[in-house]
Parts: sequence; C-alpha cells; structure tokens
Amino acid sequence: MCEHCGCGVPGAASDHGAHHAHVHDHNHAHAHGHDHDRDEAHAHQGQPEAERRTVLVREGILAKNDRIAERNRGYFEAKGLFVLNLLSSPGSGKTTLIERMAADLKGRLRIGVVVGDLATDNDARRLEAAGVPAVQVTTGTVCHLDAEMVAGAVTRLPLGDLDLLIIENVGNLVCPAAFDLGENWRVVLMSVTEGEDKPLKYPTIFRDATAVLLTKTDLAAAAGFARETALHNIRRAAPAARVLEVSARTGQGMQAWYETLQAAQAAHAAAHR
Repeated sequence: MCEHCGCGVPGAASDHGAHHAHVHDHNHAHAHGHDHDRDEAHAHQGQPEAERRTVLVREGILAKNDRIAERNRGYFEAKGLFVLNLLSSPGSGKTTLIERMAADLKGRLRIGVVVGDLATDNDARRLEAAGVPAVQVTTGTVCHLDAEMVAGAVTRLPLGDLDLLIIENVGNLVCPAAFDLGENWRVVLMSVTEGEDKPLKYPTIFRDATAVLLTKTDLAAAAGFARETALHNIRRAAPAARVLEVSARTGQGMQAWYETLQAAQAAHAAAHR
C-alpha cells in the first residue's frame, strides 16, 4: 500500500498537495475505503497521534477514490464502454500488447487508451502512431493511477466513438491493486522473464484479477521459463481468473485472448443497451 512507498502519506513529497498528475493528449487529475473517522478515532484511543492520523487519512483517500470510481463506472456504462485496467510490473509488455490488439482488432473493436507513467509521454506517442486515441497521465512520484486521474483523462478521448477503453496503469504490482478505477475487468500481465514465483510474492494484485495474461511466451525457452510452475502459482494466487498465454510479438495465443475479450465486451454491451 502507498503508506509504505510514500505516495499516500501526509507530508510526503507526493501527497495530495503534490498529487497533481499531468495529462497529455498524446492532462491534470487524481486518490476504496470508508469514512469511519469517528469509529477509527475511538478504536485507536491510546495509540500515538501520528499513527492514528495516518490510518484516518488513508481511509479517507480510499473512500474518496471509491466514490469517484463508481461515478466513472456509471459514466462508462452510459457511453457503452467496456473498460480494462491493465496492471503489471514495468516491462511486461502492456504497450506492445495494446499495439498488437489495435492492429488485429481494427474494424472489430474501437479502442482508446489512458496511459499512466511517472514521466514522459512515450507510450501514448507509440499508441497514437499505431492509430489509437491515447491520453498520457504523468503521475510524477505517484506510483499508481486513481479514479480521479482517470476521470480527468477520459474527457480528452472520443468516448462516444469507442467500444473498449484500456487503462494502462503505472508499472507496479503493489499500490495499483488498492485503487478501483471504475473498470469492468482487471487484467494482470506477467512476462516469462519475471520469474515463476511472481504471483506468490504479489498475491493481492493477482487475487483480484479477472484475467491473467502470461506474456512474451516467445522468450520462454531462452529465459529457462518453468511453465507448469508458473501456471500453478498463478492459479494459487488467482483461482478465479482466466489464464491465457500470449506473445504480442509473434501473435501466439492472441486469438484466444481476442475471443475471450470480444465475448465479454459483447455481453456487457447487450446488458447495458
């Protein structure tokens, strides 16, 4: 959670005084929980003041995020959008996956993207070059996107012309797990180069996944990847998730991913007509 890395702690350099993400069109915005301040204060009587205040601030941030996420979800449904929140460690291939999806699904699904990174708009530029409407959110020192950041960013996208909105979250397997963005599916990417025990080290983000994509499978042999061990660990951490093995570079496994995604998007669209 963010109280460990500093981006959600009062007085830290990245707290909400500095928690103003920069959103680029190729934007400014922002921070799940409950507003039980009175109950929390009572529960923590006798504890040091600094410790008690940290708990209350974190609860407030998450409660605010949940309220905005629900507004996002309603807004996206009104627009007929199916929304993916892509989560992974850095370098797992999120942007490459989206580029491949945009090329292969052209004429079948209209895709727009919100990209989150601490700095640069490199990924949004890559996606725009591939013909994908994209908005970059640069978060500075903040290691995740939150619902308010997304709400601000999507105002720069032609949502009425899209079927699928992809939120490419900041590369991080810890803090993004805590923040609902208003998505329909959470999709966690894990590349074959990351190590087979990644789901056991970061179980929270895998536990809440709707789907897990095992990426860069074309590199499995070179990386000495133990496939069965990795699949066993994914299923331990994410027993309810759909697990698909893909290579965005070669196209291996991508059709199965498209069929899964298109079926979910069609069902969602039919349910919200």
